This record gives sequence, C-alpha cells and structure tokens, in this order.
Amino acid sequence: MTKIRDHFKSDTIRGKMSRLLLQMFVPVIFIFISIIAMIVTRNIMFASVSGNIADASGFNQNFKDDVDLKMYLFVSGSSDEIPWDDVSSARDLAEELLGSTSNENSRKAMKNVIQLCDNMTTYMRRIQQTEQYDARIEQLETNIYGITQLIQDNFYEYLYHEAGEMARIQRQLDYWLTAEIFFVMFMTFWICLVILRRAFKLSGSITGPIMEMNSRVEAIGGGDLSAHTPVQTSDRNLALLSTGIEDMAERLNRQIELNRQEQIHLRETELALIQAQINPHFLYNTLDAIVWLIESGKNEQAETMVTSLSFYFRSFLSEGRDIVTISEETNHIRSYLEIQQVRYRDIMEYEINIDPSIEKFKLPKLTLQPLVENAIYHGLKPKRGKGLITVTGRSEGDKVILEVKDTGAGMDPEQLDKLRTKIRNEDTTSFGLVAAYKRLRLLYGEDFDFDIVSEAGEGTAIMISFPGKEDLEDETIL
Repeated sequence: MTKIRDHFKSDTIRGKMSRLLLQMFVPVIFIFISIIAMIVTRNIMFASVSGNIADASGFNQNFKDDVDLKMYLFVSGSSDEIPWDDVSSARDLAEELLGSTSNENSRKAMKNVIQLCDNMTTYMRRIQQTEQYDARIEQLETNIYGITQLIQDNFYEYLYHEAGEMARIQRQLDYWLTAEIFFVMFMTFWICLVILRRAFKLSGSITGPIMEMNSRVEAIGGGDLSAHTPVQTSDRNLALLSTGIEDMAERLNRQIELNRQEQIHLRETELALIQAQINPHFLYNTLDAIVWLIESGKNEQAETMVTSLSFYFRSFLSEGRDIVTISEETNHIRSYLEIQQVRYRDIMEYEINIDPSIEKFKLPKLTLQPLVENAIYHGLKPKRGKGLITVTGRSEGDKVILEVKDTGAGMDPEQLDKLRTKIRNEDTTSFGLVAAYKRLRLLYGEDFDFDIVSEAGEGTAIMISFPGKEDLEDETIL
C-alpha cells in the first residue's frame, strides 16, 4: 500500500503522470475501442468489396474466344464438344457474385449475365438440334458471338462498378476518420500535451495511408492505370489494401491491353475482308483483255495494260501497310482506271487532279477505289454513251477534300436517301462504300465527312473530308 501511495504522490512527476494516466484511462480505452471498431468496420467493408472484385477477376478472360471457338468447331463438324461447362461456370460465378453484392449497378450486371447465360444455353441447344450447316452458321454468328461478347462486357462492367463502390466506401471511411479525429482532439483538450501529440501521431499513421490510397483510387477512376509503388505503412491491412489496389489497377490495365489487341485483330480481319472483296472477275477480265490485245497485234497497249496491272497490285499490297499517302492511293487509282479504260473504252474517260500539296497526307488504303468502282458500275455502265470520271483532291484549312465524280446515270432523291441510310447504318449490301466509310470513322471518329450528291441523269459525286495528317501509322486505325 505504501508503494502505491508513493506512486501517486502529487509532489512527484511520477505521481502526476500516474494520476494523469489513471484519469485518461477510461477515455483512452473508449477511444481505443472506437478506433478498433472503425478498423474492423473498414476491414469488413473492404473485405466484402475486395472479395467480390477478386472473385470477378477470376472469370476466364478468354471466355468469349474459348466459347466462340468451341461452338465454331462444333458447328463446322470438327468437334462434338459443346461448351456447356464454360457457360455454366460463368452463370455460377454470376449467381455467387449476385448474392454477395449490394451495389445495384453491379447486381444488374450479374443479373444480365445470368439471363445471357440462360439465353446462351437455349441457343446452343437450338444449334445442337439444327442439322443444316448454313442455319447453324447463321445462328452462331447471329446469336452466340453477340451473347459471349455481352457476357464478357457485363463482367467488365461489374468490375468497374465494384471499383467505384470501393471508392465510395473509402470516402465514407474518410468522413468517419475525420469525425474520430475531432473527437480525439476534444477529449485530449483536457489532458496533457504528450497524450495529444500521441493521439495525433496515431491518427496520422492511419490517415496518411488512407488519404494516399484515396488519391490513388481517384487517379485510377480518372484512367491512371500506370504502375505505382504501394503506400508505405506499418499497418499490414492498409499495406495489403494498397497492394490490392495496385494489383487491381494492373489487372485492369492488362485487360484493357488485351481488349486493344483484340481490336487490332478485328481491324486486321476487317481489312482482309475488304481486300477479299476485290472482284476476281476484275483480274480475269483484265487478263482476257490483255490476251485480246496481243491477238489483235496491239502489243503496245497490251504492254501498257500489263504495266498498269503490275502497278495496281503493287500499290494494292503496299508492303502490308494499312495507312498510305494520298500520292500512293492516287497511283493505285490511276492504275485501276488505266485498266478499266481499256475494258470500257467506249463508255469511259477519266481525269485525276490531285493538288501536290496534299499528296504527303495519309489515309486508309483502298479508300478511293470503292468510290471509283461505284462510279463505273453504278454510274457510267447503266447510262448509254461515254461518260467521265473525275477524281480531285484539295485542301481547305486543315482538312483534305477528296471527290470522285461521274457523269453517269445518277440517282433520284429516294434512291439517294436509301444509299445514305445504308452507309450510315453500315449496311453490308453496299459493302464497298460502307467499308470506306467505316474505316474513315474508325480512324477519325466524328472528325470527317462522307457526303453523296446525285441527280438522276446527271451523275453522282462522292466527297470525303478528313484532317490532313502526315504522322499516321497502321496502329492508328487498328
């Protein structure tokens, strides 16, 4: 007892500190419990959202490619396997995430996945019951490919909304933490400066990493997915959370890159399809014309035509490049028109007038050929007598204006309106013009014009306008 009394004597520093500590014992315990409760609440909230994100991230990123390939092999008869398990796994994961997710947008995405998986199963069963190959292929392209893309997109949308939910929880925790700091300040006003300093030190050790992570989450929401060093903190949970945020950003960045690569492959396939649409009869008829010229003793014309054909295919290949200069595109069109003029010498003449100042600018390969083909086959051929095709190019400000004009049959207002609608809606029945329109839109977005002017019996003019740029590369359009 004597030792205890001595311990609390008022004339000793030890006693004052002991009494101060005793007086602060209850509020310190209360503050301690509050902090523990806040940390536990934070961990529970973050664990829930982080667990959902981790589970969703386990979704097969190659789901669409795997299912599409297996279904194609089944439809083509190369395999008897239908990817029931893949679709079932995606549905089971969606149901699991739906049961543990509170965010309405995230729940909507998972409900969509469940519905899409059910639809997918129905369509796969229909394909299984369909015997005709053409009908199977049509169902595959119409239903399966679209649904697998939607399933994959909804999983990505789920990840996006869950990341937003994490940011919301972070903001809520910031609010709670601020209130806790003010409470600590109020309580420590009645105690010694040492306790106050320790309280601030404690709060600083928590708020610092949280604020840094909050800034990082906001940066991720703004599109900054570059690699960052996790927040340096002694709190293991905060350190794990920061590492988890960086891992999530890395996975999102990796997924975006995978999507970009997928788009590259899609654009390459589209270019190959455009090139495959070159009518083989053009080559056959050209060779027949060359043979006819040789048999007729017109060797010089035959030689000229062979040279034009050689230049045509050389510019057509363009060393595998998808972006060419206007000068290269002009040479390609000139070779094409030289060949066609021999074939249609009785109905066609042409003029090419490209301002030299725009020849250095670049554009997608095979932009002008569909326009010239349209002028020949839908303009001059239906109209009796000789007609003229004019290809012109000029600059207006920072824009390049290219125009293909013919004096052919033209179109009445109703036909013209239908053609414009087909192009805007990317109707494949007008493949050549639609392909030119699509590739310009892919490259320039909304910063280009594609206009058609026509009058029945007077001819048609197609004009395209786009920014003049010299630094475009193949990857730009891909």
